[in-house]
Amino acid sequence: MRNRILLSRTFQNPQLNSDLRREGLAALGKLAALEGYEDELTGEDAEGVIAVIASASLIHPGFYEAGKDLRIISRWGVGYEKVNLDVATQHGVMVTVAPEHLETVAEYAIAQWMATLKRVYTLNRASHSGDFSIIQTYEAKGSTLGLYGFGRIGQAVGARAKPLLGDEGRLLVYDIRPDIQALAERFGAEAVDDPMVLFEESDAVSLHVAGDDTIVTYDCLCAMKPHASLINPSRGNLVDDQAANRAIREDRICYYVVDDPVNGPRAIHRGHPRIICTNHNAGITNASTSRLDRRTFGQVTDAIQGREPAHMLNREVLEHPRVKGFLKGRSL
Repeated sequence: MRNRILLSRTFQNPQLNSDLRREGLAALGKLAALEGYEDELTGEDAEGVIAVIASASLIHPGFYEAGKDLRIISRWGVGYEKVNLDVATQHGVMVTVAPEHLETVAEYAIAQWMATLKRVYTLNRASHSGDFSIIQTYEAKGSTLGLYGFGRIGQAVGARAKPLLGDEGRLLVYDIRPDIQALAERFGAEAVDDPMVLFEESDAVSLHVAGDDTIVTYDCLCAMKPHASLINPSRGNLVDDQAANRAIREDRICYYVVDDPVNGPRAIHRGHPRIICTNHNAGITNASTSRLDRRTFGQVTDAIQGREPAHMLNREVLEHPRVKGFLKGRSL
């Protein structure tokens, strides 16, 4: 039986098609048979699979246990919470991410920051409903922007925001990294020791944090200024959806923007004019899609041809006997 490469549903989306994608898939097809998959991966899906270009769907431990030929899970993106990293390492499977949409997400955060300051969503809805009133909006210059999380994407947002804030504006940042004070100084930002300071003092707060834990509660939202907005380009579960919905209804904040669809725990937001949901699309542009494709195609090719792929999460897997058996060197 010929080896198989499983491709996430991303590759079934005609909106994301390109010459680069078609050429890349054709090249992969010479290495193994290409097959799409829809949802979670279990042991029943593993026979003959040598590589997966993965979505955010869960990969069960049984998939690794049954995947005798499996070499790599290449995540089309950076979220790896559903990959089962420890189990992958235990079974000698390399896991990689593709951090190719940093600039794209940073631009999204800036766009939403400006849209909320300018009350674009409210003005659009009013005009379409026949209300042509003039309302109060806000300027970025001289305002305060808070960034919760100051990793690569947070820094890219900060670099773009600083000129818009001007000399009188403030860029507040919170992060647990040990070098945060020096890093903030480099970007002309103020590091704070308590994230609550962001909520209390900012005209908008943007979240740039990984993980599954809820970090924004009703108390955080109540600490914000009534004209302020919360922007969440990261993960919906960072914010308590019930709390966000309540805070908006009580006019404790102006907007909540979340880059996730209105389903699951966010179904509560359906139809609310000041809760903006964008289908987890912040990292997707024509340029970022090509970068993601190029990166994941290269990672899978390297693994199949016996090279160490870039952006590996579990480097300790290189000591696994299975990996030592097929790995010949590093990617150039």
